[in-house]
Amino acid sequence: MKIKLIQPKMFPRPMDTKLKTRMAPSLALLTIANLTPKEHEVIIENENVEKIDFDEPVDLVAITVTVDVMNRAVEISKEFQSRNVTVIAGGIHITADPESAVNSFDAISVGMAERVWVKILEDKKNNSLKKIYYDMENIAGEEIVSPDYSSIDNKKYLYTNIISTSRGCPFECDFCYNSCKSVLKTYINRPIDDVIKDINALKTNHIMFIDDNFIGNPKWTKKLLKEIKPLKLKWNAAVTSNIVDMPELLDEMKAAGCQSLFIGFESINSKSIDSVHKVQNSVKRYEKLVEEIHERGIMINASFVFGLDEDDVSVFKNTLEWIVKNKIETVTSHILTPYPGTKLYSSLMEENRIVDFNLSNYNTAHVVYKPKNMTAEELYKGYLWIYKEMYTFKNIVKRLPKSKKQWIPFLAFNLFYRKFGKLTELLCNIVSFKNVGRFFRWVAYFIK
Repeated sequence: MKIKLIQPKMFPRPMDTKLKTRMAPSLALLTIANLTPKEHEVIIENENVEKIDFDEPVDLVAITVTVDVMNRAVEISKEFQSRNVTVIAGGIHITADPESAVNSFDAISVGMAERVWVKILEDKKNNSLKKIYYDMENIAGEEIVSPDYSSIDNKKYLYTNIISTSRGCPFECDFCYNSCKSVLKTYINRPIDDVIKDINALKTNHIMFIDDNFIGNPKWTKKLLKEIKPLKLKWNAAVTSNIVDMPELLDEMKAAGCQSLFIGFESINSKSIDSVHKVQNSVKRYEKLVEEIHERGIMINASFVFGLDEDDVSVFKNTLEWIVKNKIETVTSHILTPYPGTKLYSSLMEENRIVDFNLSNYNTAHVVYKPKNMTAEELYKGYLWIYKEMYTFKNIVKRLPKSKKQWIPFLAFNLFYRKFGKLTELLCNIVSFKNVGRFFRWVAYFIK
């Protein structure tokens, strides 16, 4: 069979540029490509970087779906179905809310695809396709399949050096997909040898680990760090804030080449944290956490969510002051978004507070519900305001890292990616994304 794997086009947020849409390829599609028996031909199309060829003769289409591209995924499905092409959908939104998706595609894959993808292909061949495929009970890390890195077109992306070491998260925050009833509550790590093989396959010394939680199993993480230390890598990852209780692990991270950590602080208001049951966060220890990380020469990308029920309009000014005071290198901000299937979505539905059901707006940049202690307009304006203020020259200078070795990567990211992202996007169009990608990788390499 000739199989086309598709990533639908995302809708940019107010601060996004094409740098965001071309950041990295889809690991999900690369994994599906590697799961596909060699007797089949596989084509990958990412609508963020290329047009979908609807008229190319194919036997099967598979689409990876996040909530904000669901509407586009349905449009793509209809286009191919009108040409008598079978369409399968999978991904985090399909897994979180399968009931609402099942009728939009010929079949859906819920959860990990490792056990079901070949079965889907066999059923397609035998004209016995089922509507829903799911098989994850007692799944193990040894079953996770590596992405097909050889199929990546490096010219299309800023980064292609992405690796996942695990699946899932041990926590169940109300706004997170892990709170969904249909999501199997699991956290599994891959065999360390498999991770090392992926690192070697990428042929680079800079790695972006894109796990939901790189320290979900700290003992396993320590073992991995000991294995990668001799490789002299430079890497970054996402961790939870309870790493403040793991100073020895932070030491191992520094020794193994960690350059920066993405951390979901979410709010500096402890009542807001409690309201969504983010039990791993302790607001009173945030400054200690930042101090421990900075002392080891590691930079921080802090994630904040605005619009929690304990938030009022003061949250924006207070958060900005905290960010600047603690010299947080960069920030990713979000408007609270009730993803369908989550506990948050269920509770807001029960309270009749969801006002916008257009899933294209569920990209953490729109107010789709009634906030409790501010208006929707105040929430949206505050969200835009904190991004603008974060990247004023004054606040960039105030957040300059203590270590001069970090100045160039810090300034490059804050200026070229955030503050002057549109200009950098224009540069990309002139000199190609491949060359700009080299620049950003050089920025990462610069940190010693």
